Amino acid sequence: MGTFFKLKTHKATMENQESQTTSQPLEPSALNNSETGGHPLFQNAPSSVEFTKLRKRLIRKMREALEAYSMVTPGSKWLVCISGGKDSYGLISLLHDLKWRGLLPVELIAMNLDQKQPGFPSDVLPKFFQSFDIPYHIETQDTYSIVTDKVPENKTYCSLCSRLRRGIIYSTAKRLGCDTVVLGHHREDALETFLLNLFFGAKMAAMPAKLLTDDKDLNLIRPLIYVAEQDLEKFAKHMKFPIIPCDLCGSQDGLQRQQMKAMLKDWEDKRPGTKEVMMKALADIRPSQLLDKTLFDFKDLIPQ
Repeated sequence: MGTFFKLKTHKATMENQESQTTSQPLEPSALNNSETGGHPLFQNAPSSVEFTKLRKRLIRKMREALEAYSMVTPGSKWLVCISGGKDSYGLISLLHDLKWRGLLPVELIAMNLDQKQPGFPSDVLPKFFQSFDIPYHIETQDTYSIVTDKVPENKTYCSLCSRLRRGIIYSTAKRLGCDTVVLGHHREDALETFLLNLFFGAKMAAMPAKLLTDDKDLNLIRPLIYVAEQDLEKFAKHMKFPIIPCDLCGSQDGLQRQQMKAMLKDWEDKRPGTKEVMMKALADIRPSQLLDKTLFDFKDLIPQ
């Protein structure tokens, strides 16, 4: 069984912004959760064959990604980004499931960035974390006011918001002594990004499963990169996570990403398995069959 630990309450102030890291102890009975065979997060999970198969599939896909891209360094400290959406709930639950099984020898801190969006239910995630003794950190930074001030009306906030959020996440990870930032992007996120870059960015690029930040002091990993979005949706419904809406800011992802999502769905509907084939293609690049001269030396192709 993985080791449960308590994180002492921590409060910090950054430019009049508040943040806190805390966890609450579990009752002894909750630690002895033998009936469900897993982390206390799963104490009220369904016992159906359908859910058991889904859970095993999610764990298998996550382990494949962790191993394929050498994401795990024993003893490291991970900052797991939690937005309150289905993907991030699935991420933290599956990571703790692996840790409970003794398959993830790292320290996990769940982190939520409260951006002061109107109507954001700031009590939901702390209650969730405390209920299952999940060490967590709440970072409060009013990026919403900055974004609404800088972005013209009728334009989406996502791009600027994402840049501000990334900077805060990286600085928070360093301040808490973490060496790895964990994001909840899944298979469809990677494929949509690939198509966006292909059709609108004139380049072939997707989402890396693992990368080193520009300052080379943090790893960024995506353990759900092989996981299907549909499976995460089913998992969230079975687990009855307290989902926080993603449209509180009044802005949505751009129309282009929605077009890519619809395109992928249409392809998958017409030919089931297309998304898996595309994911395999992203891991099987043939530079000599493309046109990038920086990746392949066409000049020296001379008949002998």
